[in-house]
Amino acid sequence: MGAVVGLLVLAFAAWGIGDIFRGPMRGALATVGNAKISVEQFRQLYQTKLQEVSQQLRRPITPEQARAFGFDRQVLAQWLQDATLDQVVQDMRLGVADTEVVRRVTEDPAFRGPGGQFDPGQFRTVLQRNGQSEQGYIAEQRRETLRRQIATTVNGDIQPPKAAAEAINRYENEQRDADYVVLTRAQAGDIPPPTPDVLAKYFEERKVLFRAPEYRKATILALTPDAISATIEIAPADIQAAYDKNIARFSVPERRQVEQILFQDKDEAHKAAERVASGLSFDDLAKERKLSEKDLDLGLIPKTALADQKVADAAFSLAAGQVSGSIDGAFGSTIVRVVKIEVGSTKPFAEVEGEIKKALALDRAKAEIRKLRDKVDEEVGGGARLDEIAKKLNIPVRSIDAIDRSGRGLDGKPVELPQGVDVLDGIFSADVGVENDALQTRDGGIIWYELVAVTPSRERPLDEVKDQVEARWHDDETVARLNAKASEMIDKVKGGASLADLAAAEKLTVTKTKWLKRRDTTGGLPANAMTVLFQTAKGVAATADGKEPTERIVLVVDDVTIPSFDPAAPDMKRLSDALRDAIANDLYSQFIGQIESDLKVSIDQAALAQALGGGPTN
Repeated sequence: MGAVVGLLVLAFAAWGIGDIFRGPMRGALATVGNAKISVEQFRQLYQTKLQEVSQQLRRPITPEQARAFGFDRQVLAQWLQDATLDQVVQDMRLGVADTEVVRRVTEDPAFRGPGGQFDPGQFRTVLQRNGQSEQGYIAEQRRETLRRQIATTVNGDIQPPKAAAEAINRYENEQRDADYVVLTRAQAGDIPPPTPDVLAKYFEERKVLFRAPEYRKATILALTPDAISATIEIAPADIQAAYDKNIARFSVPERRQVEQILFQDKDEAHKAAERVASGLSFDDLAKERKLSEKDLDLGLIPKTALADQKVADAAFSLAAGQVSGSIDGAFGSTIVRVVKIEVGSTKPFAEVEGEIKKALALDRAKAEIRKLRDKVDEEVGGGARLDEIAKKLNIPVRSIDAIDRSGRGLDGKPVELPQGVDVLDGIFSADVGVENDALQTRDGGIIWYELVAVTPSRERPLDEVKDQVEARWHDDETVARLNAKASEMIDKVKGGASLADLAAAEKLTVTKTKWLKRRDTTGGLPANAMTVLFQTAKGVAATADGKEPTERIVLVVDDVTIPSFDPAAPDMKRLSDALRDAIANDLYSQFIGQIESDLKVSIDQAALAQALGGGPTN
């Protein structure tokens, strides 16, 4: 019998069923040391991450958005870090007392009941909602506690160097004051036109600057929600129906600031309510029970925020300042007081009619796009040109006669292209007569394009670009004269002349800056001049580029204020804390990086693509 079973196993292996046995061994998406994560395990972690983010944003996250946000890299990096720390724990034979794990679990606010204490029922409910077992959760808390111990040990009690904090404080808060003048074309004087020989030589040395770019002719068929929605009529009755159905979207619910006192004992609650009815104030009752304002206040909340329906009904039936009787709710007995009431409101139909109409048109446009896409794809697959398809299906098409790599036409002006996707890159990656994959925009639109013709880049003769060449030559001459003028003024300041006297001789206005910090953008100086200002010593003149290419700035640093440094000041405390956190994070990253390097990290990119839905699942 043993021999027969052995032959069957060999036969199954020959038929391919052996993959059942080999599958788990080759299913590792990533390994670090002796730890592995399978495709399915990573997919579960990834989906959990998406659910968490979707709940926080209160809207679903699409796979494209998730990849754009880098969630796949975040989940993988977190698993690698946790697996690395777990192996450090194993190698160092670290452990944690059961009492510490129990303390972490019982102190978690998520597991507290109505009385503010750990509630076993709430604990089980939360775990069940998250798809976790008690044993699995406690084991993970044990691992997490040990990981935190390692992280705390690595970071330790880091104190940032005082010199570093002082240097950052000086860099951020040093202030400078300066006088400056702006040299413009007027200071360059009259520049006569270049002679033909000079212009020809200038052009020959810079031919590449005046070369005609490659131009491409293309046809674009774009089905976008905005374009299609403009052709869709929405009946007034449909708009009214959408308003009535979604009235909550256009309403601000009534909100109330509610305070409550919880009782574990029903009889005790009823007796307390009787005392309040007899004259005991709500505040005095709270003091008797040693409850702070934080313990009482539920905040300014809508009715839906109260989980107990009986408590919600009672609280929203009281007048402002009124105290309820004893309410026997689902989580025990309670007495509530309404502190204040904010009346709810609803936007009138006329105010939101246009918004609803546009939303309905966009929704129907997306459905129409899905229908048209199949028809267009069928025609494209049959070899039809986009202009022929557009005519047949009565949809708009656009022909671009010429566009260069920067998106400009023959006139040098930007060519308008569909938004939400890089159509220009598609046009310049295409070949004439070759079918291209349709592009999908972020808002659900579809764009087809085809390259009709290519006009290669070419050298232009001087006669064709003479005006451009002469204008550029004139600008270069202007800049050369202004640079010489600026250098001359700087030399005179070094020789003892004042900037005011030099400015008067050139009929320039001296501008005085206010006290400026490095990051100020409202001081009148462009970014380049700000850099020069903080690189120049007090009393020294310097030059910088102006706001325009044909402007130069000459400045003299008037004064420099070094900021004081008080480690106890609130700003310096925040700076030191931020510096400490940065150093701690850097040390921890280096530690994890070195351990991962020692343990040899391996990532199967094909398996990663499979886990994210980009590859086969077998």
